[in-house]
Order: sequence, then C-alpha cells, then structure tokens
Amino acid sequence: MRGIFATLCALSFAGAIHAQEFNALARVDVEKSGIIDTEDGLKVDLLLSQPVPYRVFTLTDPARLVIDFNEVDWSGVEAEDLLLDTQVQAVHMGPFSAGWSRMVVDLKSPQVIDLAGLKIGETRDALFTALLKNATPEAFAAASGAPAGAAFSVPKAVDLATPIRRQTGEGDVMIVLDPGHGGIDPGAERGDVREADLMLTFALELKEVLLREGGFQVQLTREDDTFVPLETRVTMARAARADVFLSLHADALSEGRATGATVYTLSDTASDEASQKLAERHDRADLLAGVDLSQQDDVIANILMELARTETSPRADRLADDLVIGLREHLGTMYKKPRLEAGFSVLKAPDIPSVLVELGFISNPKDLDRLQDPEWRKKAQLGILQALQNWTVTDAAEARLLRQ
Repeated sequence: MRGIFATLCALSFAGAIHAQEFNALARVDVEKSGIIDTEDGLKVDLLLSQPVPYRVFTLTDPARLVIDFNEVDWSGVEAEDLLLDTQVQAVHMGPFSAGWSRMVVDLKSPQVIDLAGLKIGETRDALFTALLKNATPEAFAAASGAPAGAAFSVPKAVDLATPIRRQTGEGDVMIVLDPGHGGIDPGAERGDVREADLMLTFALELKEVLLREGGFQVQLTREDDTFVPLETRVTMARAARADVFLSLHADALSEGRATGATVYTLSDTASDEASQKLAERHDRADLLAGVDLSQQDDVIANILMELARTETSPRADRLADDLVIGLREHLGTMYKKPRLEAGFSVLKAPDIPSVLVELGFISNPKDLDRLQDPEWRKKAQLGILQALQNWTVTDAAEARLLRQ
C-alpha cells in the first residue's frame, strides 16, 4: 500500500464495530486493495476514495466476515482482483439494503476480528483495514453476531384480513414477477454479465407486455439492483394478494452443456441432482448475504400450510404445464426435461400458485446470447403471456365449478 495517512481511526476490537460517522459515496482503488493471509489470520485492505461509515462483524454457519459501508460503489470490482494471497473460498460484494453496501468474505477457518478501522489520508482518501486472528470454534461463536439493523430477519407472514380468494375471471389477475437475485447476490455470472441484471430487464419488459395486453395487474419484487431475501419476496406476493407468483432465473451449470428453458414447481424431493443443487444454491445466497435463518419451525403453521397446498399445488402444476407449452410454441426448443421439481424457498407461499422459470443457462454461450437478444426475450415473454392467459381461463372455470 502506498500513500501517507494523516489520521488514524483504527480501533482495537472485541465484538462488532458499529457504523462510524462519515457521509458520502466511495469507490475502491482495486490496485491498492487486497485480501491476504498472515501468520495469525487474515488481513483485508480496501483503499476508498473517501471515508464512509462502516461496521464489521462475523457470522457463523458458515464462517463469514461481513463488512458494511454506507456506502461503497462496488462496480468494476471483481473478487479475483482482491484475493491476492489467500485461501479464502469466495468474496461477495454489492448493495445490501437502503444506504448500505456489503462485502462478505467466506472464511476458511474460525477467526475473530482483532483490529478494524480507517486511516484517512491527506487527500481525503481512506484505507480501511481489518485484521483477523485465528481462534477456536468456541471463541469464534462467542464473538460472532450481527449488530442491530445489520441482518435481514426472515419476515413474519403477512396477516391478511381475509384469505386470498381464488380468481374467477371477474377482474384483473394479479401477477407478482420475481426477478431473481440482486444487490450483493448477483446470481450466476459470465464475464461482465450477471443473472440479476438479465432477469430484471426481462421482468420489466414482461410487465409491460402483460399490462399492454390487459387483464393483468403486475408487481415486481424488485425494480432495481437491490438485495431482497427469498422469504421477503414471498411475503411481498402475499401482501399484494397475488393470484400468481412467477420467479425468473437464468442459472449456470458447471459443465456448461445444458441449454433451454426449464419450469419448476415446489417439491420436497428434487427431480434430479442438478435441481437439488440449484435449489440449495438459491437458498445459500440468502445465508451468505447475512439473512437470519435461525427461526424455529412452527409445527401447527406447517400443518395448515400443507393443507392450503392441497389446493394450490395442482393449480401451480397446471400453470407450469401451460408455461412449458407457451414457451415451447414461441421458442421452439426447451431444456431436455422442461418440467422439474425442487425445494425452492421462494415457491413456498401456501396460498399462491408459484412457479420458477429458468429461462436458460448463462453457462451455455447460445443461451447467453439469446438472453441478451431483445427479439428472443420478446418471444419468451409472449410465451409466458399465452400461458398466463390460458391458465387464467381454465383456473377460473374450475373455481366457479367449485363454488356451485
């Protein structure tokens, strides 16, 4: 590191460091920043264009170092640029919540924060440094935990004044579109292309297609590059009294040969190993970002939800089948097994037919090109429109019969 720093704001550490009092937006000088191993643990250096408030803490299961800034622009910063000489498994960076951005470092072993702070330079740049030292699992657990406001808690279920009534074709159908990932969770990446950005573009375009057609109201779980926990997405759909919840993704598989769209519904048992790993990866993104998943299961609530799903699940299955038909008719080809099941948390609303669509695999060059092609996206959107229209008619007719 180069530069002469006039002010030292380093703090000896015994617990979480709360936000410091500065204001502004900062950028990272990648060439003068890095994460390295030391004899005692880990060292993180980030040279910022200006001082900003920060907080530092560790989390368990898995072991993570979390550094929050209010606020740092992470654009153009890649994890490999910072991992200079370290066995750290991964680094995640991006927007986290309103006014805060986050870096999460996956630790290879238990380490506690020994020192963290800013050295403010004569030109008002600032070197953030965090030093960690190796610790026993017991010491690490005792020192870990998020300060107030630093972790997303799983939201409570929305208390609806009246149950969500099944649509009968008498009014607009409420569609909640869920562009996957966002913020600190970019999803799958290929070069400078992020799944989160592709899906936000697709969802915004699909919203316009549905609204122009008429007969639909549409809400999105996010309309910018924002991190939204999976359970919050479900809560938003219930608060909107959604008739349909449609989660949009374009993941990657390590072998890179998979191609084509896939439609998923919820199941405790995944259709295949790839589906199981995909669902686990989606849930793990929430955990790594700092979401509190420590709540206890409510046995009675789970029983009631399973009862609700006895009606909702067949409706979701029919929607998924219609989506396969619509997408195939407009796109021509799909994944070799276009209808699959897996335990995606984002599909667990008990009273809303919920489906996850993998529009393609950005690990496949052809799929990646298609997802970036406006004409291909328009065909896919028209396929989804057709599916929603067909499903709405059939679902409404069944609802009217059940009421008689």
